[in-house]
Amino acid sequence: MSPSPSPSPAANPARTLVIDSATAACSVALLEGSNLIGGTFRVLGRGHAEALVPMIAALPERGKADRIAVALGPGSFTGVRVGLAAARALALAWGAEIVGYPTLALVAAMAREAFGEGPVDVAMTGGHGEWFVESFDAAGASTAPLASLKPDAAAQALTAQRITGNEAEALVTARGHGTAQPLLPDARAFAALPTAHLTPDISPLYGRAPDARLPGGKMPG
Repeated sequence: MSPSPSPSPAANPARTLVIDSATAACSVALLEGSNLIGGTFRVLGRGHAEALVPMIAALPERGKADRIAVALGPGSFTGVRVGLAAARALALAWGAEIVGYPTLALVAAMAREAFGEGPVDVAMTGGHGEWFVESFDAAGASTAPLASLKPDAAAQALTAQRITGNEAEALVTARGHGTAQPLLPDARAFAALPTAHLTPDISPLYGRAPDARLPGGKMPG
């Protein structure tokens, strides 16, 4: 489920570094207020740990910012952790504020920005053949809890005419109707994300229980 919105994060600090490495895409952006001043987007699949820091370093002033916004997932377990680790380290080094945001909320915001306002369902690749899914209204608010579903269950659960995310075309095919608008999250689109989705709680959003376990069967923190 998406984190509870909090009014505490600054709505419009001077500069924001955005880090999104939760999916097959890896992207960074530097914004002055809501204006994009630099950014990079790459579809990597793997190798986020090696690519992320050089991408940040290539930004103007090496990405230094007053606030760091980082994708919380759901997505790749490793990718989410890579982004969070980088954000925490830079926030400590710069004395910057750090906030998190849900990956699917950004994708929904990108769809509204690119294709027009209206309700939209998001379907993204998950683990074990499942999809991460969530529904959003025309204003970008979540209207159904984040879930990880098998494709046939997702096809029954998602009812919006518009579907976005990298599994949009597969979902439209599975249910036989709707408009697919495939997208991967892109940090450069951060300004389109409603500020209600920002949270000071930067705990990962897994969408489903992570596969990795510590000795003794404990889940990783």
